[in-house]
Amino acid sequence: MDLGLKDRVYIVTGATRGLGNATARSLAADGAKVIITGRDEKAVTEAAAELGPDALGVAADNADPGAAQRLVDTARERFGRLDGILISVGGPPPGFVADNTDDQWQTAFESVFLGAVRLARTTAAALGEGGVIGFVLSGSVHEPIAGLTISNGLRPGLAGFAKSLADELGPRGIRVVGVLPARIDTDRVRELDALSGDAEAARTANEARIPLRRYGAPEEFGRTAAFLLSPAASYLTGIMVPVDGGFRSGF
Repeated sequence: MDLGLKDRVYIVTGATRGLGNATARSLAADGAKVIITGRDEKAVTEAAAELGPDALGVAADNADPGAAQRLVDTARERFGRLDGILISVGGPPPGFVADNTDDQWQTAFESVFLGAVRLARTTAAALGEGGVIGFVLSGSVHEPIAGLTISNGLRPGLAGFAKSLADELGPRGIRVVGVLPARIDTDRVRELDALSGDAEAARTANEARIPLRRYGAPEEFGRTAAFLLSPAASYLTGIMVPVDGGFRSGF
């Protein structure tokens, strides 16, 4: 199936590793040009080099108020166009209600929520018909995850923003989608498993709750996200797509 990605240009934030990186790889493999970001300049340069000549790494922090416009301008200067963005951020610190500090909440709000809103808003102003804005969110949009109180507080609000944005941008032919990972085998998920004190036992217990009885591979998430960003998904907007092996109880 031709996804129509050849020579289209996408920004993928938080793409030096994990889900953002897997999506950038899928986009590049189908012929798209990608600008990937990360906070560490060395890591983002190396990640872009692995993707090939049609990838560019830019050191950027989603919480930086100037990052969004700089990325849009870079896409236009380097590749002459911009077709979409996938906004992926690292997960906020774990903890229960009594554990997380005001500083942790504020920092997470700046990067996870406000930074994502700013990136989406700036990109929307630069996109034309056929453009797309994607958000990497979490299964916590629908069901709170124990021990991830900050994520439980911020992700659903960002999903609501994405839905509002889809309604507003639809008349311009611009789509907005969310992708909801659950137990994908990334460094972040392995770190969360280790918090239990027995990472292997935590993984076994989690896999037992997944109908497919395994964690997802990053590339499985990446292929789904790349499809949603592609012209092949041209009639999909305002939706939240779980990539979770059937983990969510609802339908």
